[in-house]
Formats: sequence, C-alpha cells, structure tokens
Amino acid sequence: MSGPLAMEFCGLKLSSPVILLSGCVGFGEEYTRIEGFSNLDVGAIVLKGTTLEPRLGNPAHRVWETPSGMLNAIGLQNPGVKKVITDILPSLNFDETRFIANVCGSTIEEYAEVTRYFDDSPIDAMEINISCPNVKEGGVAFGNNPDMSARVVEACRNFTNKPLITKLSPNQTDIAANAKACINAGTDAFSVINTIMGMAIDIETQKPIIGNVQGGLSGPAIRPIALLKVHQVYGVAALHGIPIIGQGGMETASDAIEFLLAGATTVGLGTGLFYDPLAAKRINRGIGNYLRTHNFESISDIVGGLDLGVTRK
Repeated sequence: MSGPLAMEFCGLKLSSPVILLSGCVGFGEEYTRIEGFSNLDVGAIVLKGTTLEPRLGNPAHRVWETPSGMLNAIGLQNPGVKKVITDILPSLNFDETRFIANVCGSTIEEYAEVTRYFDDSPIDAMEINISCPNVKEGGVAFGNNPDMSARVVEACRNFTNKPLITKLSPNQTDIAANAKACINAGTDAFSVINTIMGMAIDIETQKPIIGNVQGGLSGPAIRPIALLKVHQVYGVAALHGIPIIGQGGMETASDAIEFLLAGATTVGLGTGLFYDPLAAKRINRGIGNYLRTHNFESISDIVGGLDLGVTRK
C-alpha cells in the first residue's frame, strides 16, 4: 500500500478509495490487462456475481441505454463458484489489488454454501448481494426485508471470518432499519446502493425492451438517490464503526467527494467505466487536489463531513 490516497477498509490495505463494482469488469482478469491500468488507481475490484451452480443468465436484450443511465438484466450469468475458484482466481494477481467476491443465491442455504467455498480461497473479502430473488418466498428480493437480509448475513457470517460487505438495495421502505438489522447479524461493511428497478418499452412492438421485462437502472440518473441512501445508512453505520462503499452514478471526482461527505469511506465506480475505462486515475487525481486545496490531510478527514446546518442559497 502506497500513495497519498492509500487507506484501510475492513482491515484491508487499499492503494486508492476507488473500488470497481461487480458486473462492470467481469472477473477482473481482463480489466487489469488494459493499457494504462495501475494498481495505485484501483483500491479493489469486486468480481462478477457468483452462484453455487453455473447460470446462463437472462434472455436478450440484457442491456439498454437510457437518458443519463443504463438498464441491465444480465441474470447473474457465471460459471459457478467452483469454477471461479479453480479457473479464475489463480489468474488474478493478488499483489496488484484487492479482490472481493460477490456472493449470490436464491436461498439462504445457497448464500451460505457459496460463502463457505470462497472462505477456502485467496479472496480478500465478500460482498453479499441480497438483491437476489428468494425462491422460497415467491421471488421477493432478500434485501427488501430487514429480517430476511439479516438472516442471509448471519448465515454467511457462520461460514467465514473474512470481511463481509452487505450490498443494500434502494428498493425498500427503510434502508436504515435494514442496515441496523444487518449490523446486528454480523456485517462488517455496506455497499450503498444497488441498482434501482426500472423498465423500457418499444412503442412500435408494444413490448418490453429488456428480455426480463425489468432491469436495474444505474448511471448518473440515480446518483442523487444514492447520496441520500448513503447519508441515511451512515447515520446508523457510524455508530458502530461500519464503513460504507458509496456507489451509484459516480463519474467524476466531484461525485466521489459528494459520496465521501455523505458518509462513504470508499467510492464505487461502475457504469462510468463504460465511458472511460481509466476513470479511476482521473477521479483519484481530483480527490487529491480537493484535499490539498482544502488543507485536509487524508480522506478520513472528510468522511461524513456533510454540514447539515448550512443551506446553500
């Protein structure tokens, strides 16, 4: 770990506060080969969502560009956790950056089993994707109910001592209540937020454009929502020393600084990579300039620094 933006997250030494989000860089091995990639620019890479058994994913269309954003419904296409561990993880350079697995499941038992496999691997941490549909409860996402979210976290906690990062959904009534339940169940950190559900319609065919009918909306359009959710979760997480990956529409250093002020410890970069694969370098440079300009010594000096007593006119 080196450089002016180096930091610690859940005990992991990161060279940068920028974390590349799940689903946007595959399983990481192809991204680290991009000309211009530097391990100083990327603190960690979250791998593609992984289930117990292989999944082919959803029918086309899976991706659709929207104004200031993107809909996606990939459907967790992946080769299964065993293949990820035996075929993909050995190709990753763990001296280059930190790698975080994204744990998915359709039952609590599946989440626990995937966690168990990853625990016996070189993976640095695990992100629990609780936005998956619960097949035993009619397809309702685990993450939309605090009790179900907590049960998933607790099940995963029983199978690992590695850092667990719970990825919270914005598609719920009270995200702060959910965060509190997950803290009590043993989560070490949060990713805030996952995508917002949406759809698009072809007016000529009168049919949904996305093959799955609905998909997750990401990109700049959701950033104001993500900022509010980070702020709401921070009010609970800060009481317990729980760090947050703030994410949702971040493209610039200014966006990243907004997330940090709202309470994020690190910032997640996803859809913005499709426009600029090396955006992390530019974002880090901007954060560094901001710290120097405002006489801050480190990123921790601005985390949660939002001044609620001043309204801008």
